[in-house]
Amino acid sequence: MDIVILLVVIAVVALGAISGLVISGRRKKEVPPPEQGAPTITAPPAEPRVGDDAEDTAEAPHRTIDDVGLPAADTTSVVVEPEPAAPLLETPEPAAGRLVRLRSRLSRSQNTLGKGLLTLLSRDRLDEETWEEVEDTLLGADVGVAPTQELVDRLRERVKVLGTRTPDELRGLLREELLTLLGPEFDRTVRTETSGAQDRPGVVLVVGVNGTGKTTTTGKLARVLVADGQSVVLGAADTFRAAAADQLQTWGERVGARTVRGPEGGDPASVAFDAVKEGTAEGADVVLIDTAGRLHTKTGLMDELGKVKRVVEKQGPVDEVLLVLDATTGQNGLVQARVFAEVVDITGIVLTKLDGTAKGGIVVAVQRELGVPVKLVGLGEGADDLAPFEAEAFVDALLGE
Repeated sequence: MDIVILLVVIAVVALGAISGLVISGRRKKEVPPPEQGAPTITAPPAEPRVGDDAEDTAEAPHRTIDDVGLPAADTTSVVVEPEPAAPLLETPEPAAGRLVRLRSRLSRSQNTLGKGLLTLLSRDRLDEETWEEVEDTLLGADVGVAPTQELVDRLRERVKVLGTRTPDELRGLLREELLTLLGPEFDRTVRTETSGAQDRPGVVLVVGVNGTGKTTTTGKLARVLVADGQSVVLGAADTFRAAAADQLQTWGERVGARTVRGPEGGDPASVAFDAVKEGTAEGADVVLIDTAGRLHTKTGLMDELGKVKRVVEKQGPVDEVLLVLDATTGQNGLVQARVFAEVVDITGIVLTKLDGTAKGGIVVAVQRELGVPVKLVGLGEGADDLAPFEAEAFVDALLGE
């Protein structure tokens, strides 16, 4: 037993001696440390070259002592931002005949007006009860009391004189009377010609209550004018609604019309003045000025609208003042129209949303209220769904022709 223990001890001592010799040999192969005082130079790792593949950057390039301290070559890629592409200009649909093309968009209630009248007038016996139904149909379509009475009186007289009535005769009779009610004598042209000096553009002021689609209408009107070959400058004088100027500018960019705008909450009259000034300098044909959506119950805001018009007129007269009305508001729209007419001289009316639940008689009622024509009607949400009003096409749509 003692002999076994002795042999184990001898083996352990021998293994330790052998390990010491191996370690000592490795140390002799290492590079000796530099002499004291000699500089220690460490080459920084090479930076990968921008754009190289992984295989090219696997090993860092060798750098000698002479390279140390020298500035490394700038291999950073310079990213050049591309110039913003100019927006593609759109070509608006021709303005002439739009109402004919959009006739199918007139609301079902308007078709009901024409068809309802034809049905009543086609009865074998036109008694007082039938004529009262005719009146109710017209009043229900927002034609208004006075125009309704006039139409019924004329129809009764002509039907009495004609005697026997065929469907075609009734349709022709009703068509003539409705056209008379719409006022064929009205000039429905949007006036963009300068009334005075020829060295400035025509000026169109667009006014209306919040929510009537006034800013959108201004943008669509720019398309109508561009489609007619006129150059347009837009004035974003609605400085109280944050998105109004951006919205108008977007409409303008689509047809190449420049937008003049001011700071949010700035003076609307100043923006309107600058728009006319810029339009004159650029030689534009028309300047369209979008005003803030005035609430007709706010006296201060309405007074400010009057100020906008007066300031613009320092450079020349305003050629057109278009009042934008929501056709679906019916008689309430007439209240708005009266108040606006007291502040600015309304020269034309734009009826929006006439393709919805609006009743066709509002066209007659608002013209009678203001004594000015409906010049444009909105028949949808599309960019080219604003149409110059054509009385004959409108009546034909009412009668389902």
